[in-house]
Amino acid sequence: MLSACGKEKEKEQAVPEAGGKGIGPVSSVVLGPIDEATAEKGRKQFETKCSACHKFEEKVVGPALKGVTERRTPEWIMNMILNPTEMTQKDPVAKELLAEHLTQMTFQNVKESEAREILEYFRKQDKR
Repeated sequence: MLSACGKEKEKEQAVPEAGGKGIGPVSSVVLGPIDEATAEKGRKQFETKCSACHKFEEKVVGPALKGVTERRTPEWIMNMILNPTEMTQKDPVAKELLAEHLTQMTFQNVKESEAREILEYFRKQDKR
């Protein structure tokens, strides 16, 4: 039997169930080896549009992002970046995050190509 702490840790590490792609324009992402140039573009996007609320190692306004590519599907991550309001209204995982962190993730007018760059940056960070 898991302790409450064990259940919490298990829940945090779980990848969304089948269909856990979130709600938004991204239905499929093909991943290959990490593309360093794309990850660098993603780092710049992240620093400009995301770093005021997110860090990798610690919670700021939003949750710490370390391991996000292990907990969430690529599609879910990109849809959360592109469509945060609808995600927190309709996606069960995003609803839980909103309830836990009590702050709506803001729409940053990120293009789909930029969200893909940010995803690549997240992948690179999680490989470290």
